[in-house]
Amino acid sequence: MENKDFGSKEIAAASIKIALTTDRHEEKLLQADFARQGIMTAAVDYGGEFINSIMKIVERAVVSSKREGVIKDTHAEEGAVAGAAREALSQIIPKALGLNVGGKIGIARYKDHICVTVYFGVGLLHLNEIAIGLGHRVV
Repeated sequence: MENKDFGSKEIAAASIKIALTTDRHEEKLLQADFARQGIMTAAVDYGGEFINSIMKIVERAVVSSKREGVIKDTHAEEGAVAGAAREALSQIIPKALGLNVGGKIGIARYKDHICVTVYFGVGLLHLNEIAIGLGHRVV
């Protein structure tokens, strides 16, 4: 498939779509489709108490991005993913403060655009609120 020139809006949508996948099979199919378009993606599940987990969530975003080849092992690229992940997390703080979260982190990159989406159920037991946060960086 011929690569289009994507901007931040399309890459943000890609990170949201990969975060919304329901299982590994769907995730891998979507990753392959994005790769054919020149968009690199990664996703990782996460769950735990929100406040104590913020740095673990950021670390998981960076590690999964490197593992899937979305970023290289450089300070600038790791920092871009970490910054976008922290921005995404800051958007869900009002709902998640003091509660447990569980869901998926989605990362997408095209050229210099990197987006990180956090898609979490927030709450206690089955009484969940849904929250989504999105961060974008240029590297």
